[in-house]
Amino acid sequence: MVGGQVGGPRRAPSREKEGLGGEQVEGRHAVLELLKARRRSVHKIYVADAQDPSDTLDAIEREAQRQRVPLQVISMARLDREARTEGHQGVMAIASRLETVSLEALLEHVRPFLLVCDGVTDPRNLGAMLRSSDGAGVTGVVVPRHRSARISPTVTKTAAGAVEYLTFCDVGGIPTAIDQLNKAGVFTVGLAGESGDSLYDLDLGSVPVALVVGSEEKGLAPLTRKRCAAVVSIPQLGKISSLNAGVAVSVAAFEVARQRGVMNKK
Repeated sequence: MVGGQVGGPRRAPSREKEGLGGEQVEGRHAVLELLKARRRSVHKIYVADAQDPSDTLDAIEREAQRQRVPLQVISMARLDREARTEGHQGVMAIASRLETVSLEALLEHVRPFLLVCDGVTDPRNLGAMLRSSDGAGVTGVVVPRHRSARISPTVTKTAAGAVEYLTFCDVGGIPTAIDQLNKAGVFTVGLAGESGDSLYDLDLGSVPVALVVGSEEKGLAPLTRKRCAAVVSIPQLGKISSLNAGVAVSVAAFEVARQRGVMNKK
């Protein structure tokens, strides 16, 4: 049942073997937010030598010293070999994996606003969704344990540190999770470009909300779509038939924030 949060979040079983991911963090902003958030252990930071002066790199060094995180200066060539993205910006961190909580824990939030990812496999799309989710005030992200992107270095780099402030839940099946959300009084809204119903016709400001986004190629899975309380599109004026999944989530998430009055309080 949706209600006030009591105590700390309950831990949920991690994904089999590899877990949710997030251990390798690349990019200056992503590494700095990893340190500033202090939500998980940072084991080591690698910084490439001979870089131009940077306020962000200086901030990373100060935070690492403050938290007694080992910082090693290595060659750019070595960092290029160790990194898993092309945009590491000369810095990489090794941290503990991201933890997950149960779906019940997400529902304990006083006003849940969830993002449910139904088979999102493109790491840049997922990273963009997470960055927008943090900005729009999403309180929890639900992802399936299988057939979806993990929180890889590409995801953390694209999200620019947002993963450090979001709460994740991984579930065995998205349709079952949506059933549980519906029963808890959460308004589950599927995003589908071909829908004839508009996102802007919904009341998203007075109820708990879960935005449900499907895979980049196939969209919402049939079982997922069937269980959503509403399936809507974002009206467009151009010739392109649908928005990129990451952009669609951004537009929808900020519409929820707008209706909730969050944007007017900034």
